[in-house]
Amino acid sequence: MKKAFTHWYRVFVMNLVVMPGMVLMTTVLILVFPLAFFLFRLGTSWNNDRIMRKFVWYYGRIWQRIISPFVEMELTGFDGKIPVPSVIVVNHLSFFDTFFMNQLPISNVCFAVRAWPFKMPFYGPFMRLARYLDVESMPWESVMASGKKVLEKNGTILFFPEGHRSRDGDLKKFYSGAFKMSVETGVPLVPVCITGTDRFFPPSRGWFEPCRIKIRMLAPVRPEAFDSHLPHCEMKKYVQALMARNIQSLNHQDNN
Repeated sequence: MKKAFTHWYRVFVMNLVVMPGMVLMTTVLILVFPLAFFLFRLGTSWNNDRIMRKFVWYYGRIWQRIISPFVEMELTGFDGKIPVPSVIVVNHLSFFDTFFMNQLPISNVCFAVRAWPFKMPFYGPFMRLARYLDVESMPWESVMASGKKVLEKNGTILFFPEGHRSRDGDLKKFYSGAFKMSVETGVPLVPVCITGTDRFFPPSRGWFEPCRIKIRMLAPVRPEAFDSHLPHCEMKKYVQALMARNIQSLNHQDNN
């Protein structure tokens, strides 16, 4: 009884702090954004999209500070460097999976996502400024052409290959886009496994809960290792099995 009371008290306090904190942080950052963007533009030789991606990374870092009293982070595999350019694939459990990508040691990350986030009033304009890829509305040829431009400038493209958030925590069928891009451009693919965000904020619930988030970055997978008739399919099958094993391992640690 006492344990349940303590849990729900922490849930109450977390939502009392995190929800208003996010709104306040977002409002303040939107207000200071024009000046900050202008100063960044003067002080660097970066294009607008790269500057915006850096700001998104900063936004995630500040957001991480807000939730840190309630969320324990465990990172593994981050001792190695992410090859640049590269394609990153991450399993998908929650809307806030993108926010936790602030843990990546690189900031020039172009998200390849479905269409609906571009329609959000607070985030849509900034997503377009960052030139994120709308893989649902854009023809694949346009996605590939835009992706190649990012990679040519030593950027990284991040896909959620399941396309949708998993409702039960299990890894779902992968779409082929990320693997086609890796094979066609020759850049390595980096699998990243995340657990805990389905407890933090699942698709079916409207409030946050304290939890432990685990993020495990796996070794890069080279596209030239797959030389079948359909190398992207072989690569997709290999990476999905690899990620499934690691996600199972992370969940097993939580249950013991």
